[in-house]
Amino acid sequence: MSKTIQWFPGHMAKARREVTEKLKLIDVVIELLDARIPLASRNPMIDEIVAHKPRLILLNKSDLADPKITAKWKSWFEKQGHMVLSINSQTGKGTEQIASACNELAKVLFEKWNTKGMKPRAIRAMILGIPNVGKSTLINRLASKKIAKVGDRPGITKQQQWIKVGTELELLDTPGILWPKFEDQLIGFRLAATGAIKDELLDFQDIALYVLNYLKEMYPDRVKNRYKLDEVPDDGLALFDMIGMKRGCLLPRGYVDYDKAAEIILRELRSGTLGQISLEKPID
Repeated sequence: MSKTIQWFPGHMAKARREVTEKLKLIDVVIELLDARIPLASRNPMIDEIVAHKPRLILLNKSDLADPKITAKWKSWFEKQGHMVLSINSQTGKGTEQIASACNELAKVLFEKWNTKGMKPRAIRAMILGIPNVGKSTLINRLASKKIAKVGDRPGITKQQQWIKVGTELELLDTPGILWPKFEDQLIGFRLAATGAIKDELLDFQDIALYVLNYLKEMYPDRVKNRYKLDEVPDDGLALFDMIGMKRGCLLPRGYVDYDKAAEIILRELRSGTLGQISLEKPID
């Protein structure tokens, strides 16, 4: 990659402090991940920060991910001792199960309150996730109204707020957090490919080439059908050229406009036009 992706603005460092401070008020942690890249979209600090709290993992954007691979991820996380749901925060698919899942996770707490003669109250849950994973869309869906700001740019949420979901659940929204640097550049590529990192920080050509190299190995038929190719070449750059020419992304004298071609490839990956694609498997 031509440049290392590193992004840890001041507001994210502040967000980590706020999460740690508010944790004592929380009964259940809801961790929102991108179903296409569950590990790459998972902040390594989360385990360290919320280790002792019951956790519900939501695999969001599951409509864009390969369902067979999502099933493997669900099993993988369950083996780590977490409850897991596949959801689509935009359409609401699977979100109706969230409140009951939080209730299930809070059973021990309810029993403790009962033993002490305390009246039960709404479960307090904290939603955590990296930018652009769909937190604001999910919160608005659960609250049945527009409370959290939504945008297609990462980093929309800037401060914490409590949101009531019916009578049994209260959600604490938090700003998205990313880690200080990506130890593994593959994580950076995967995040960039799915739109978790601001596009202006990226080299689109590098990201598109990474995507094409992955797709030609894992989903060659999707690439072949979508771009009407007779065959998928072994070389990623040759594939880049073929797609650029097929889509008319040409500069004077017939050279391929890689920036334009890269934009098309990434847009079609992110929108699901290329089909349901996962960019990492548990075995990775």
